[in-house]
Amino acid sequence: MQRKAVAMFVFVLLGALAVGQAQQAQEEYLDVETVQVKPEKRAEFDAIVSKMTAANRKNKGDTWLTMESVYGPGNRVSFISTRHSYADVEVGMGAFEQALQKTYGKAGSEKLSQDFSQCVISMRSEIRRRRWDLSSNTPSDPEAFAKLVADSRWLRTTAVHVRPGEAATFEALLKDVKAAREKSSPPLTVLVSQAVAGQEGTVYYVSTLESSLGGFDAIPPIQQTLGDEGYAKFLKANAEAVSGTETVINRFLPDLSNAPEQVAAAAPDFWRPKSTVAAAKSATKPPAVNAAEKGKMEDKDKKH
Repeated sequence: MQRKAVAMFVFVLLGALAVGQAQQAQEEYLDVETVQVKPEKRAEFDAIVSKMTAANRKNKGDTWLTMESVYGPGNRVSFISTRHSYADVEVGMGAFEQALQKTYGKAGSEKLSQDFSQCVISMRSEIRRRRWDLSSNTPSDPEAFAKLVADSRWLRTTAVHVRPGEAATFEALLKDVKAAREKSSPPLTVLVSQAVAGQEGTVYYVSTLESSLGGFDAIPPIQQTLGDEGYAKFLKANAEAVSGTETVINRFLPDLSNAPEQVAAAAPDFWRPKSTVAAAKSATKPPAVNAAEKGKMEDKDKKH
């Protein structure tokens, strides 16, 4: 019986590990659009995106998370969608357009897109591939990952520009950091992705999610994580492989996001605020006319 129990335990453990590895082996991309909004057009921009969000929620269109840069360039807004293939990117684009046209008609949706463009100074679209092999302490299943995202309010990201021919050196460095982080306690989830389209050169993104700004205070310095010898190696390899970095802290904007269902269900009060739910329900309704205005319109019709 004891041997059988041990054998069963090993079987279940290996099965769980295999499932986790299969989930991480599946390709996953981040479809990212970043816009620099004209400061004087920010309120108008938010109103336009709110209409787009309402239309996609109502008609089961595309899904995305919206965030704004709080520490970094001002009025920089990013829209992030998760994709499982390049074909999935196209499906998402089509779902977005169909949702707009169902709500506002073809002419109305085109006008909305034009108004959006007039509110921005610049725009960059990017596809990034999730690098699970370089990420640390990632959740073991999709539900846990959705919960991590749902409970997050802030995202700190460091964009690392790697010198030509130094990608292997930098990835080896990230693997050393990953190994050290996964031995430390408490565990820190660090997500790594790599630009595969829409960027110049070789760029990696190293991100951490937190429920508050204070959460970043608890992250141990890299020197403490690696130790003195490991940190010295880190500095040397970093100097050789990296040409520059940029770190920004972003805040999620739930009113302008159409979060995936798993994420929204894990924290509905945040990701499905009542104001935007009401807007989605009334997105196709004509504007209401109060009794006084209706009377004026009828009087005007009689005179004509």
